[in-house]
Amino acid sequence: MPLSTIYQSIQEDLVKVEDELRSVSEVDFSWLAKLLGYSLKGGGKRIRPALTLLAGKFYNYNLSCLLPMATAVELLHTATLVHDDAIDKSLVRRGRPTINRLWGEDKAVLLGDYLFAKAGEFAADTQNLRVIKLFGQTLMAISSGELNQSFSAFNLEQTRQHYFQRISSKTASLFSLATDSGAILSQAPEESVEILKGYGYNLGIAFQIVDDILDFIGTEKEMGKPIGSDLAQGTLTLPAMLLMERYPDDNPVKRLFHNEEKPKNIELAIELVRDSSIVQDCYRVASDYCSKACHNLNLLPDNASRQALMELANYVVSRKR
Repeated sequence: MPLSTIYQSIQEDLVKVEDELRSVSEVDFSWLAKLLGYSLKGGGKRIRPALTLLAGKFYNYNLSCLLPMATAVELLHTATLVHDDAIDKSLVRRGRPTINRLWGEDKAVLLGDYLFAKAGEFAADTQNLRVIKLFGQTLMAISSGELNQSFSAFNLEQTRQHYFQRISSKTASLFSLATDSGAILSQAPEESVEILKGYGYNLGIAFQIVDDILDFIGTEKEMGKPIGSDLAQGTLTLPAMLLMERYPDDNPVKRLFHNEEKPKNIELAIELVRDSSIVQDCYRVASDYCSKACHNLNLLPDNASRQALMELANYVVSRKR
């Protein structure tokens, strides 16, 4: 099912989020406006703001609070992408040159900082101290996950536990912020807040696992960036870990991490993963997390949002980019 159908119940309000994002680039400094406009017009699925709005639909749907929070979540996500690209020296994102490629790493870091601050301002507009604190905690979690990934680059001594801790911080925390804040701002009972928070967390884990699968089996056109990017950056993901378990002795990931024939070993690792059951095994793990995400949704009011969250979980494990 396409996202446009899943988002049907909140489509009008997602347009308002787009309007808010557009307004962010309307600043007096022309060079800043140019960078903001470029970074915020890069497209994307808008899953995180959609989650905030959908989570807010179960009880008191107060758009005056939910709209700034949905905008804050997307700005926070955009800021992390800008910083990620600068750290990784990535040249392409969503099929377009990255900020750091066009304007330099220093400008990208400063733009990311500006977007973080602007996101915080939008979060503060909710005037909900619990949500504002949650926003700060999420930013800390993302930063710690990024540091963890940086210090672990090209380190073969990593376990699945390390992997899940990292993607919990880097990806799931932001999905969880989206649904948790949406529930809180709609004055949901605590039991429902926990259900929606858990949904966001588990969906975020599944989303990242699928991202990591697509880095092996996708195409550059679908992904908007070169495949094998994680391996090239020395990031050990679930498919690469399973590949090392299958071939403990002679393994292209090990050779790559020891700085041997980088392009050749990336290509060989991709080929081995594609020609094995590793892809199916990883999809099975992602599907299990989607099942966890949806497990308690039946305890929430039966409405269009509940159905949309179920369909979104299905979308996450079937997407191609």
